Amino acid sequence: MLKQNPTVKLMVLCLTIALITVTLTACGTQQAKTNAGGSAAETRTIVDQAGRSVTVPVKINKVFSTSPVGMIMMYSLAPEKLVGWNYELTPDNKKYILPKYQNLPNLGGWYANTSCNTEELLKIHPDVIISIGDLSATTISQAENIQNQTGIPVVAVNNELTKIDQTFEFLGDLLGEKDRAGELAAYCRQSVNDVAEKAKQIPQEKRVRVYYAEGSTGLETDPKGSQHTQVLDFVGGVNVADVPMKGGMGLSTVSLEQILAWDPDVILTWTMAGDEAAVYRIVTTDPKWAKLKASKDGRVYEIPNSPFNWFDRPPSSNRIIGVKWLANLLYPDIFKYDIKAEMKDFYAKFYHYNLTDQEVEAILARAGGKPK
Repeated sequence: MLKQNPTVKLMVLCLTIALITVTLTACGTQQAKTNAGGSAAETRTIVDQAGRSVTVPVKINKVFSTSPVGMIMMYSLAPEKLVGWNYELTPDNKKYILPKYQNLPNLGGWYANTSCNTEELLKIHPDVIISIGDLSATTISQAENIQNQTGIPVVAVNNELTKIDQTFEFLGDLLGEKDRAGELAAYCRQSVNDVAEKAKQIPQEKRVRVYYAEGSTGLETDPKGSQHTQVLDFVGGVNVADVPMKGGMGLSTVSLEQILAWDPDVILTWTMAGDEAAVYRIVTTDPKWAKLKASKDGRVYEIPNSPFNWFDRPPSSNRIIGVKWLANLLYPDIFKYDIKAEMKDFYAKFYHYNLTDQEVEAILARAGGKPK
């Protein structure tokens, strides 16, 4: 029997140990890569429009909004991902909403005096919550608080009128809806740019003076520079309300005596809740309002409100059609939009709804008219 060389035996043993070590290390490294890859595939870190780093799922299928501002934009962009409304839809709202989304749950939200039904929200557990607002310190702080309260990532997004195109593009990237978002963004961008260019032609001395009548009696309003009057400012109207700006929901109280002193050329009316035409009726039938130039000239209009307000409340993408409507209304010699055709195009793109001629007429019933 041959005697094994001890040196050879030792070399074989060392090689065997080395091979086993390399194999185990390779397996461990591969497992670590697999685990890391699996984790990376589940989440990603984005920077929202407020500059906050937020970790969100790579695939986002369920979305909720803190307020109706984001609710409307989400319905326009990806209704199949919207898990609930921020308030109970009215019959008029529902009329223009696709049937399969009309009965989504009312989960409330974090806005005005509304609170969120967090118990129901957590049962649904959306992948993200969208907070669309003015990106003020208050809005950002609220987003952080909601995220801490719910454990759901909250993404802050800008609702400034001239940046709505960018907001749609941002949301498209976030939600994997780039093509759809690109279509909506292009419409917003073209609309805003066209109105902005034409507004430059309005002589300063011919700019129309406007009072925005809000609240239940028309004696609440918002001044120039408020997020609630961006449409009026943008189309070149002069807001007569010389009052301090209030944050949040706004709504500064004024007296009829102040309005008489301002004596606007045009009055825009809107009622916050209940009977939508209440303020319009007050302004057009109360003898005290009849002394105003706008009343004498027949230039009192109700802001269209179906399914969502064209001017404000919520200040969201619904204002894009309002920009064209109000520009036409105040300066018909400069803005010559076929507003009925514009309505049909906008409702199809943003509300997934094809308006009939009769519906167009009904929506514009107290919003059209020609200056006397």
